[in-house]
Amino acid sequence: MYKTLLKPFFFLLSPERAHHFTLFLLKLTLAIPGVSYLFRRMYRFEQPSLRRQLFGLTFDNPVGLAAGFDKDGRHFRAMASLGFGFIEVGTVTPKGQNGNPLPRLFRLPQDEALINRMGFNNEGVEALVERLKKGKPQGLIIGGNIGKNKATLNEEAEEDYARCFEALYPYVDYFAVNVSSPNTPGLRGLQDKEPLSRLLNRLQAINRQKPIPRPILLKIAPDLTDGQLDDIVGIVESTGIDGVIATNTTISRAGLATPAAEVEHIGAGGLSGQPVKQRSTEVIRYLKERSSELVIIGVGGIGSPEDALDKIRAGASLVQVYTGLVYEGPGLVKRIKKALAL
Repeated sequence: MYKTLLKPFFFLLSPERAHHFTLFLLKLTLAIPGVSYLFRRMYRFEQPSLRRQLFGLTFDNPVGLAAGFDKDGRHFRAMASLGFGFIEVGTVTPKGQNGNPLPRLFRLPQDEALINRMGFNNEGVEALVERLKKGKPQGLIIGGNIGKNKATLNEEAEEDYARCFEALYPYVDYFAVNVSSPNTPGLRGLQDKEPLSRLLNRLQAINRQKPIPRPILLKIAPDLTDGQLDDIVGIVESTGIDGVIATNTTISRAGLATPAAEVEHIGAGGLSGQPVKQRSTEVIRYLKERSSELVIIGVGGIGSPEDALDKIRAGASLVQVYTGLVYEGPGLVKRIKKALAL
């Protein structure tokens, strides 16, 4: 139904407007008596073989919603009805910010891809906390993806991440440290060895003072060199964080079917979807070969069950989707789970 009826309509709207309208429609539909039960019947597929024990957490299934879809925690309860085992909210920053000017989200249908330069648009960590305080669906794991404000200098970034960590600690099950978005100027500089080590050690120092430390994962870019990936492995081991999310969007435009003039007209932003699939899987495989004990969440270009299986075979323990939902619809989650249960 999605690909034949809803998708053509949504694609008549601008991507950002379609995103908000889709979530409004989902929330409205779930408010109809009995519909929540029907959604569970349609989209949920749970088997004991899908459960994963990682970082001291129990995931009912290994398919998650990637950060960026629900930045402000407005929709995680509705999205949970689609059968996700975990949902990552954010990226959130200490203070609310508008992000980059519109338009800032673009479809590349020929490539089943998106380009975004959202720029960490969000209402701020306190607004997210207020929504998370209301609780979550039973069994759902919530991750908090944290970043820095655009106006914060890299030299002061640790304070932003620490503030988000402290505020979210009581309400999330794990943290994702986002230093890899291409849409905040200079942010990727925090992936360099020295600043990244300082940042993660700072968060770990806070974490170890808590009664129950939260798992901390690092979200990395697909554009890192092998040498930089080697550094990432070393940093994970030296700081004692719990794993890596591989990968964020790419700044590469190589191999696109979309005409070059159209891509150039769109301009800057992170590319997601099918074009990043292969590189994301390569990064997962490289990291796993360097450190067999490294726990990895695989994300990037998952638009089919086979794409998810490729990430698992490469070394990912869990997977996340986002752009695939835009092109394939919510049934993608159930199809992936069925494939992983075989």
